[in-house]
Amino acid sequence: MRVAATLRLADLVTDGGTELAELACQAGADLDALGRVLRYLVARGVFDEPKPGVFAVNDAARWLRDEHPARLRRWLDLEGAGGAMDRAYGGLLETVRTGQAAYPVVSGRSFWEDLTADAQLGASFASLMEVDTVELVGDVVAGYSWAGKTLVADVGGGTGTLLARILRSYPHLQGILVDLVAGSAEAARTLANAGVTDRCRCVVADFFGPLPTGADVYLLQQVIHDWPDDSAVAILRRCAEAAGKGGRVLVVERVVSEDADRLELTRMDLRMLLLFGSRERSLEQFTTLARTAGLQLVGTRATASSFHLLEYAADEDG
Repeated sequence: MRVAATLRLADLVTDGGTELAELACQAGADLDALGRVLRYLVARGVFDEPKPGVFAVNDAARWLRDEHPARLRRWLDLEGAGGAMDRAYGGLLETVRTGQAAYPVVSGRSFWEDLTADAQLGASFASLMEVDTVELVGDVVAGYSWAGKTLVADVGGGTGTLLARILRSYPHLQGILVDLVAGSAEAARTLANAGVTDRCRCVVADFFGPLPTGADVYLLQQVIHDWPDDSAVAILRRCAEAAGKGGRVLVVERVVSEDADRLELTRMDLRMLLLFGSRERSLEQFTTLARTAGLQLVGTRATASSFHLLEYAADEDG
């Protein structure tokens, strides 16, 4: 499946079927080896072979097409960020023995260092995160009281998918996109397509350093779960400093609880451990981190998805 995704076989095969020799040529693959892989996939119900040496896409194989809304091909691509992340599972035994992240052991450097060093890998990761953002953007837009705000900073906001949707939904709002890739062509394209370029400025910055001040809301969407406790506190503290007494820090994350989707949470929790040595957290754990960073919880809202909106303000006793 991963090889088929990486070679984009589902995109290369036409609906009427394509001969193996043509597929091998287009995919840059060995004819015999590719045929063996495809026949195995046919036996597993992925792809059809309507006549010998001709392969066709079926309902299962359509999931591997790049334009499929689930974006499964991108997650399975061995040459993309999905494949890079999943290779960390080869180090699970060592992680269980030591409690340390497996990715740096398997790769030789941290995941973030890999993204910085490899532009293609970084772009692949941004694409995957955009898919996740699209799934929850409606919950964030509808689940928070944006009407009384004037300026929102999306910290670690990637190429701006979420911020663009917020600004488009609330024409009175101004925005600041803060990320190491905030100045990329993809970010500019996202904001332009949403028609909000004139209401948003991009700041290329590391969220461990000083952040732009003056925003009413500092948004952290699926940022905190990527980091161990000390680093998570440092990010929250930077947001608290920028927000000041009157601002808010809005954390969008999965929250571990008794009624949460146990399979989804444990899957993601294990992924965070393997990649970063971090974790999914309970409301109490988030609140403890925030308190250490000088913030207090002032509001929570569950969404239709597995995510919660956690609103924090400066701790008056801090």
